[in-house]
Amino acid sequence: MSQWSSKRIEAKIAEAIGTLIVSGEIKNPHLSTLCSVSRIDVSPDGAYATVYISSPLDEETLAESVEALSRASAFIQKRLGTFLKTRNTPKLRFKADTSLAEGERINALIDQLNIDGNDA
Repeated sequence: MSQWSSKRIEAKIAEAIGTLIVSGEIKNPHLSTLCSVSRIDVSPDGAYATVYISSPLDEETLAESVEALSRASAFIQKRLGTFLKTRNTPKLRFKADTSLAEGERINALIDQLNIDGNDA
């Protein structure tokens, strides 16, 4: 699969899963509608797609949402098949993306260093 078509499929998968989350079509009370798709990695042969989910909420809510999406992966893959209109639909794997929380933690550490440096 060419890099261009891989990026196009990644964008379409992100759009479709984001729409399913926001519209509430995935019926799971543990899924937060504040979750979003941060990035997608499609395997070179297009058979698998790893979907990274991020959330501005705490890590426990993010973990519950990732678990809810993992349980609904067959439903999501079926809906994705009608949306993508490709011969094969990638098998989905969901993972938590904690880069937002880690970025906030690093910014807090830098701010703390700036405050401590100004006191000296």
